[in-house]
Amino acid sequence: MAVFHVINRTTGDRFRCDEDQSVLKAMELVGKKCVPVGCRGGGCGFCKIRVVEGEFRCGKMSKTHCPPEALEKGEVLACRIYPRTDLMIECMPQPAAPLAEQTKTKP
Repeated sequence: MAVFHVINRTTGDRFRCDEDQSVLKAMELVGKKCVPVGCRGGGCGFCKIRVVEGEFRCGKMSKTHCPPEALEKGEVLACRIYPRTDLMIECMPQPAAPLAEQTKTKP
């Protein structure tokens, strides 16, 4: 089984990831935090990252969170990508809560 290195350009962290292991799982195993974690199944979109360099294979991801144009820019869900080479990634900022949610919490 091949093992690859993942470099987080946002934080400078490096970690190892097996070819059959998701980038999110490898990140969690070494205690690295780059993105929030949600469903771990490609549906919630919380763990969105950008792959800057390297090759990977994708599992099934929500087209709402990763439409084809996002995939073309390397924007993927960390829970559903598996390295084929060493990778360089960037964490993506999470959008602010919708205005309706923000007003619910304010008196």
